[in-house]
Amino acid sequence: MKEIQQSLNEMAHYLTRVVGIVDEGGNILVSSDEQLVGEQDSAVRAILASGDLQSVVGNKAYRVVEHSDRGTVICFAEGDDEVSKGYVELLSRWVSVEIGQREDSVSRESEQRHVFLKNVLLENELPGDIPLKAREFRIRHAARRIVVLANFNCEEYKACLETLEEQFGNRPDDFVLPVDEENIVVLIEATDENLEGLDEYLERLVGVLKETAMADVKIGVSMIANTLTETAKAYQQAAIALIVGDVFVDDSHPVVRYEKLGLGRLIYQLPITLCELFLREVFEPGTYEALDAVTLQTIDKFFENNLNGSETSRQLFVHRNTLVYRLDKVEKITGLDLRVFEDAVLFKLADMVRRYLAYVEKNRQTRQRSNRERQTNGYQS
Repeated sequence: MKEIQQSLNEMAHYLTRVVGIVDEGGNILVSSDEQLVGEQDSAVRAILASGDLQSVVGNKAYRVVEHSDRGTVICFAEGDDEVSKGYVELLSRWVSVEIGQREDSVSRESEQRHVFLKNVLLENELPGDIPLKAREFRIRHAARRIVVLANFNCEEYKACLETLEEQFGNRPDDFVLPVDEENIVVLIEATDENLEGLDEYLERLVGVLKETAMADVKIGVSMIANTLTETAKAYQQAAIALIVGDVFVDDSHPVVRYEKLGLGRLIYQLPITLCELFLREVFEPGTYEALDAVTLQTIDKFFENNLNGSETSRQLFVHRNTLVYRLDKVEKITGLDLRVFEDAVLFKLADMVRRYLAYVEKNRQTRQRSNRERQTNGYQS
């Protein structure tokens, strides 16, 4: 409103009526008579209650100007004649244009800022340019941040985006950045306040997304990036957390942090050929497949209880001798005695490698199927 007030001050000598703008509470925001600024106009509430866009009350003409983003303002001109009505009509149109241009400018700047941040995450910006452009967009380069990557089904995109914008819209230092139709990034400033209870907050966020957007969301969380430039690496960490979590973490834990991936991260970074070689060394072909469902459940529970046989048999509701029989069966089939720590570690690691290779093979088949479908559609068109 400062620009409008300055313009009214310059035009005051040429106006034959006092004009101005009032907010919804009746406070005079600007006026050609600057002494009126800050005073109250008691007629405004009645005008808004009436629903009329244009009216004359007392010795003033009024015109309501509505804007969804900036709320409602009311233009006025002193006098009840046609000159006053003409003044208020001209003032309202001018204000509409000014506010509209300002909203467009803010919208364009916000869009450009989001494009810049996405380019940083995807490494489409030169590292040397990032601090300069960050200053241009009024984004602090040296601020510590974490990358939160939310993954969902493509049909849930719109609802998830709206929910995330509602959750983070009032946090000016955090940014919601759609990546594609199945992934949205949230850049969160890593202050002590934000980091405290972050896991619990993200768990609640998953619940909100499930309730509000009807979406089953998985979230990958990066380590702390000390500068905006480092958020590109943090984005890769969050993406890896999602992938490794999809392979090794069960669905009851939808939030996966990169620094807590453990052996899963190590296996993911190994070459496929090395994984295949290791798996063949531990399990001869067909060996793992010979283990039935009950035996596999027993193995999982045995590992879950840190190789404690008594606790495992109690939770499985079986006699300890039955557990011993099942573990002997595993040793007979695989050659590994899970009661021996070294063998247990080897089995666990090989099982994780097996799951990772199965995940890779499944993705390979999915890509091949998609390529065949695209080729078929191409031939048909």
